[in-house]
Amino acid sequence: MRCYGMEPTRRLVIAGLTATGLAVGTRSTHAQQVSPDVTPEQRAKYEAMRARMMAAIPYERITVPGAQALAEWQKLKNAGRGWPVIIGGDEDLERIADQFTMADPNVSGVAIPDLKVRSPKEILAAAAKVTFPADLRKWSGAYQADDLRAPLGDWPAKLEAGPPDPSVATDMVSGKFYDRVHILLIPTEFGWEVPAYLRWGDWNACPPAEYHVAALRSWHSDFAADLIGLNGDTINLRAASRPKTRESAMKLARDQYAYCPDIIDQGVGTISALAAALMASDWWYLWWD
Repeated sequence: MRCYGMEPTRRLVIAGLTATGLAVGTRSTHAQQVSPDVTPEQRAKYEAMRARMMAAIPYERITVPGAQALAEWQKLKNAGRGWPVIIGGDEDLERIADQFTMADPNVSGVAIPDLKVRSPKEILAAAAKVTFPADLRKWSGAYQADDLRAPLGDWPAKLEAGPPDPSVATDMVSGKFYDRVHILLIPTEFGWEVPAYLRWGDWNACPPAEYHVAALRSWHSDFAADLIGLNGDTINLRAASRPKTRESAMKLARDQYAYCPDIIDQGVGTISALAAALMASDWWYLWWD
């Protein structure tokens, strides 16, 4: 897989911690393994940086058992105090914090010339200029037409409805609900704006936040699809209006494939299989490696 705007351990690298042997790993902060050979001073620096990272998220957080996450989401949504988004477990919350603070010198202690902290307002202004899916390939990291080689495939004989709950509330290995799941209450009435408030994306083949805003805005308009869950690499949407014809479902599947190639290339395998799933289930699962 190609890597564009990769989500490396930038915070640890710029702090000089990786070079001193404090941590090893190649993805985001939550995946770091702190070396047992570090000095107390190095460990203290790492823990202080991590504490700043977690404290930087300014949004109200509600924590509930995973099995209750969807019901709590609905309760919060009905309350009208903002848009709730189910984040997942403790590690998922840390990855969200990692992405949110990636360019923040107040967390890392170092200003990064190539990275800029963008406000939700700035990201939303950029998103207003993006037409989805037509503008997706304007992003330098987007897969181009020649890269999207998933087979059409046969239409499945049986349509699977899929799980009735957001995947971010469950452990992907065991399939069981997390004991505790975090929900963030984002100060917006529109679910499609949430990626802007979390500065979500812009690593590997995962587009920058404004493209997510544009995609979710478009799908809300066309399919009444709402954002329910979002963790470090996964988006869960629930569509109130499924595609009603195979033609409509195939077009939606192709758009989702261009936006999120892994859901076919490392997932269902064919465009027809994805289209059939979109007709069978209210839940859409988008995942980037």
